[in-house]
Amino acid sequence: MKLLEGKKALVTGGTRGIGLGIALEYAKNGASVVICGTNEQRAKEAVSKLMEAGGLEHGYKIVDVSKLADVEKAFSGEEFDIVVNCAGITRDKLFMRMTEDDWDQVIDVNLKSCYNVCSQFVKSLMKKRSGKIINISSVIGLTGNPGQVNYASSKFGMVGFTRSLAIELGKRGICVNAIAPGFIETDMTDALSDTVKEQLLGQIPMNRLGQTKDIAHAAVFLASSMSDYITGQTIVVDGGMLA
Repeated sequence: MKLLEGKKALVTGGTRGIGLGIALEYAKNGASVVICGTNEQRAKEAVSKLMEAGGLEHGYKIVDVSKLADVEKAFSGEEFDIVVNCAGITRDKLFMRMTEDDWDQVIDVNLKSCYNVCSQFVKSLMKKRSGKIINISSVIGLTGNPGQVNYASSKFGMVGFTRSLAIELGKRGICVNAIAPGFIETDMTDALSDTVKEQLLGQIPMNRLGQTKDIAHAAVFLASSMSDYITGQTIVVDGGMLA
């Protein structure tokens, strides 16, 4: 039996990178998946990959999850068993050069989107007295990093959001957890120089960057019945970087 058979999952930021990796593993494990993003061409290509991975009905929504009104309009009347908040951006620069817009964009897309999306679905999950909410944070939120005050703040905020919401929803049988990825091979890390990559590898005991499947496997576990007694936790998947 597939771990997520019969489940319906939403993955924000699911058109590429970690979000797409999670969506693909969900499809392979029997879930019907809806991804959302802001680029329709990428979304269509991603859904094609989902159809190849699992033969169920999959779809996409073009929606800016940083805007509550857009989320409410896009998902009116819809329900999900699994909600994954993976939408995220970076606007890196030293704090003394960081503009208000640099701050607001990152906080809105990375953190406020968690409120927007969860507020849309939490009532239906409470009625069913079951469900899984998974927030994709980052080790940067746990350690901090020069040039990423906005990003680190948003990702640490997700940890507090996860813990508090887990306490509120636990009595209704809903699990709320976070995953904090380390350095994962994505479009963003591909753009790094070889020198920077070597420096990163020096911080990782397993001596390799992570793959999107490393995060996706953790997300499948947290979405499945195997994690029904785990809530309010942040699982670090970083190859031992924070050990």
